[in-house]
Amino acid sequence: MAKSDVARFGASELAHETEFLLARARAAGTGHANSRLLALGLKARSYAVLSLAASGLEPTQRELAEFLSLDASQIVALVDQLEKAQLVERHPAPTDRRTNVIVATAEGVQMYARARDVAQETEAESLAALSADEREDLRRLLSKITL
Repeated sequence: MAKSDVARFGASELAHETEFLLARARAAGTGHANSRLLALGLKARSYAVLSLAASGLEPTQRELAEFLSLDASQIVALVDQLEKAQLVERHPAPTDRRTNVIVATAEGVQMYARARDVAQETEAESLAALSADEREDLRRLLSKITL
């Protein structure tokens, strides 16, 4: 269905429900990001894991699952994929050797820098209908309800 074909649903009650609008915006943004990140061998979820691994915060897999709102098994699969591509490594946590932290390799840090540029371009395209102030308001409001 073309975008113009669904415009008629804009008058529906559903189209004015915040949770629906958030879900629809997320689906559109994730789809767009996935198509753009594919050239780097990444998707939105693997980019998110790589971003946190390259952040210097040394997240555990459990922390990744919690922060990204993903199941632990999904995180394991994403880390396995990134590890196979030699973009991240698992290291024993300094405070608990039974727990692994996820750290970007040198190659992973370089890949993250390229992927971050793509992600920023994609975000600008996805939010092109908003002014710079509206984008900042959106970011601030979403942070307020999610962090």
